[in-house]
Order: sequence, then C-alpha cells, then structure tokens
Amino acid sequence: MSDEVDTTPVVTVFLRHDADTLLFRRSDGVGSYSGQWGAVAGHVESDPDDAAREEIREETGLDPDADVTLVRRAAPFEVADEDLGTRWVVHPYLFDARIREVTTNYETTEAQWVPPTEIIRRETVPELWTSYDRLRPTVETVADDRDHGSSYLAVRALEHLRDEAALGVECGRTEWDELTATARTLREARPSMTVVANRVNRVMDASNDEATPEAVEQAANEEIDRALAADERSAGSAADRLPDRVATLSRSGTVLTALADAEPEFVLVAESRPAREGVAAAERLAGETAAETVVTTDAAFGELLAEREVDALLVGADAVLPDGRVVNKVGTRGAVAVAAAEGADCYVVTTRDKVRPAANDGGEGSDVAFDREERDPAAVSDGDADVAAENPTFGATPGERFDAIVTEDGVLEGDELRAVAVAHRRRAEWG
Repeated sequence: MSDEVDTTPVVTVFLRHDADTLLFRRSDGVGSYSGQWGAVAGHVESDPDDAAREEIREETGLDPDADVTLVRRAAPFEVADEDLGTRWVVHPYLFDARIREVTTNYETTEAQWVPPTEIIRRETVPELWTSYDRLRPTVETVADDRDHGSSYLAVRALEHLRDEAALGVECGRTEWDELTATARTLREARPSMTVVANRVNRVMDASNDEATPEAVEQAANEEIDRALAADERSAGSAADRLPDRVATLSRSGTVLTALADAEPEFVLVAESRPAREGVAAAERLAGETAAETVVTTDAAFGELLAEREVDALLVGADAVLPDGRVVNKVGTRGAVAVAAAEGADCYVVTTRDKVRPAANDGGEGSDVAFDREERDPAAVSDGDADVAAENPTFGATPGERFDAIVTEDGVLEGDELRAVAVAHRRRAEWG
C-alpha cells in the first residue's frame, strides 16, 4: 500500500425482518466489490445516523421513518483495503424492518432475505460479518432489553444460539460444550419470560442425541420458524374475538399483531411505567391501523377504560403458570379488575411455549413462585423514613379472572395446561 491512504467513512446497515437479514449482490454500477454480497451501505457526508437512513431510502425504497426501527448502532471500526488504497471507517447499524417488500436501485443485481449466518458462507464485501457480529443479539441484549415482549426476545435468544452454532460449523469457533453453556445462560437470562427458556430447551433437546453444532444450527432455524408461526396464529385467534373498542397495556408484539389484524375502531393504551413502553406501542398502532388510538397514564387507565366504553381488555403474557396464573407487566391485575367491573371481556393472547414447566409429571409444584424482576426501590422512595419500597416489573393474575387464555391452538385451560407444562419439563432435561 502506498503512503497515501484515503480514509473514507461509510455506513453498513443491516435490515432484519423476523430473524432474517437483507443481503444485496452488488452490481457493476458501484465503484467497488461488484458481484459480492453486502448490506445497505454508503458514504457518510456528515452524520452517520442521517446517512444510514438515507441509504435505506435509496437502496430499498423503504421509508426510514415509518418502515424501519433502529435496534442498535455499534462503534465504528477500520477496514484497510490495500488494493484500493483505502481505509474504510465502518459505522454498523441494525434496524428492524416492518415489511419485506423492497425496491432496489442500480447498485444491486439481487436482493435476498436470508439468515445472517449466510454472511459467513458467501463471498461478501470485506469484514461484513465483523459489522454484524457487533450488532447481533447476545445474552446481554436479551437480558437487558426492557422495551420488547417475551416472544420477541425469545426469537433473539434463538438467533444468538443459531449464530454461535453456525460459527462452530463454518469456523470451528464453537464446540458442543460451549453451545450447551450458551444455552444454559440464555434460558436463565430472563427468568420471568418462560418462553425464552422453553424455546431454547426445544432446540437443545432436539439436537442432544447428535450433539454437534450442525444439529444445533438446524434445530435453531426450525425453532425460529415454528416460533414465528405460533406467534402469528395466536394473534389471529385473538383477533377473531376482539370487538371494536379495545384496551391494552405494556408492549406485546403478539397483542399488537392481534390488534392490527382485528382493525378495531378505538384502542386505549396504558403508558406502562417505568419504561413507558406503552407509548411506543400506541405510536405503532397509530401508524399501522386506522383505529383512534389514545395513550394514557397508568393512574388514569381505569377511569378512561370506563369513560371511553371499552368492550374488551387484551393483554399478553410473559408466562402462564401451571396453576393458571398469568404473569405479565405489573398493573395487569388491576386493569383486569377494572375491566371486569365495567363489563368488558378480558383476554390473554399467548402461546403454549409461555407455559411454565411443571416440577413433576403431575403438572404441579412450580406454581408458587415467579421472578418479579424487582427494580431499584429508590425509584419509588429514597428518603430517610422507615418505609419499605417495592418496584416489581411483573405481577401475576389468576387465570379465572380472564374470559379466555388464547393460544395458537385455541383456548388453553385445565388439564391441557398441565399437560403442556409437563411436556416443557421433559424437554428441559437435556441439560
């Protein structure tokens, strides 16, 4: 390389839909790496954030304000290309895309939605995996996420397990023992979100006999597809029950899908403190449906539920205990009490994978305790008075308070619930 090296800042932008990412084969019309696979990319003129969104618009036709949501950005890193005499300063971004339909421009000859593990199996632009590796889901991102529901995070956990297995297959980086350690850590990342552990357990149970990275990768891909289909079916089942005036709280992806499918006239959303994820949920509903959408404080939720003549309350579930109790964002039990008193129907939309494993073959024994994921009590009271402060994230509502617990296979109750709990327990025995 000559002493004269151009330093060029660029963005590399990954779009994710479900668990796939969008890759492009670069055309001869671009100045470098034609014929190789890459992500959305382009030069940075001033601000990398602005450049990332503009490249999304130019290369996919998607509206960066309406069709995609920023997941995370990673610290920039340098990639030296001696042949071009260039040092690229790469700014990596990951966005969730609302839709898969894209319109490419002259820079692209082909676009494909594929598992991101295809990056390590194709001829790509330099260090494309390095960019993705800095953005992909990890145990830490699953554990620390307070913005998304349990179904979303379960898929992210499966993505991480899939990616680690693929690195074992293609690069020899990950062996079976390391994968089992990763799986154990993932299933403990969110103790209150049973679906994370159940779906990880299904992958490891399916691959336990072969005990290879290849088996784990295949099982993880199959489980991702199965999980996404189950979430979609449960949302459809719930949508069929919903009237024109509905209330909800917190942010459940399955609830939002059900509401979009049902197309109600009016939706009331509680902001759901402390993270206030209900605000983002309301904004999404307003953007994706024609419903009149109102977001309100948790304190005013019950009053407005009555005042606006809501006919049904729809909530998600982070877990369903074998005794029928539904674990969800704190405030659910109070909302159910008010809704029932006002004559509104109360529904849970969930999947069978959110049933907590039983402690024994009788389907009993694990129903007593659950992790409330206590937050800092000082956020409630940090004074000198002798006052105990509690700040839970999750609470439990008795199952009999709901009109139906709706899953991908219809209403779940009684003996069937216990049978599902036993099946989950048996799959957890892999390790």
